[in-house]
Amino acid sequence: MKSLKENLMHGVFLGAACVSILAVALICIFLFANGIPAIIEIGPLKFLGGMRWKPLNDIYGIFPMIVGSIYVTAGAIIVGVPIGILCAIFMARFCPKKIYPVLKPMIELMAGIPSIVYGFFGLVVIVPLMQDIFGGSGKSVLAASILLGIMILPTIIGVSESAIRAVPESYYEGALALGDTHERSVFRAVLPAAKSGIMAGVILGIGRAIGETMAVIMVAGNQAVIPNSLLAGVRTLTANIVLEMGYAAGLHREALIATGVVLFVFILIINLLFSLVKRRDANE
Repeated sequence: MKSLKENLMHGVFLGAACVSILAVALICIFLFANGIPAIIEIGPLKFLGGMRWKPLNDIYGIFPMIVGSIYVTAGAIIVGVPIGILCAIFMARFCPKKIYPVLKPMIELMAGIPSIVYGFFGLVVIVPLMQDIFGGSGKSVLAASILLGIMILPTIIGVSESAIRAVPESYYEGALALGDTHERSVFRAVLPAAKSGIMAGVILGIGRAIGETMAVIMVAGNQAVIPNSLLAGVRTLTANIVLEMGYAAGLHREALIATGVVLFVFILIINLLFSLVKRRDANE
């Protein structure tokens, strides 16, 4: 009877894993089957390196959107990663026991806030703040970067804190025994041991920043041109798809799907780089 239950559960788990793999495979097949022909028809260089996006004239160049996505994601990393990692360190090693039960649920609640709510926050708080400080419309690369930096905080904090807590206590105690202070023991012994897990949190945060749509649409300005400053408007790859997919048809629709292919490849490259970093750390 016990063997039968084990075999049954093994089959259930195997089936669940196969369904997940099948779902990813179907997504890949749909994207590449519909996107690659459009890239070939438009021309890879014209599509990836084109400076203008004018569907009414059959001009499909997504280079401004690629640059916009990179700018906004890089800004989110600059804003969110240091704050997220330092907050995770505080929660794992410095936070008073009375404060932790309050702080932890608040951070977890941030992860459950819908993107559109973050977008409203950016529209009524961050954008007016940018207008007061720098002038202009306020919708810019900087506003989108700050908003995305806030949005990726729960992911980075949660994963990084778990990684820090997973480090054996002997690392910390050994550093103390050698004469280090509490702060030096945490930063010199515990953090290096948790580097792989912290990097995983950062990668997950970057993935969310690249794939975010609604919040970015509301604060970025949505101008399909290469921004010449942090205060200029920008359109990302995801925003380009969402803004135009509702009425697109023919080659226009296929070009938007091809944009999704480029975004998908970006995510694959990030995950590949993360895997290479983990492998190098394991070899060391």
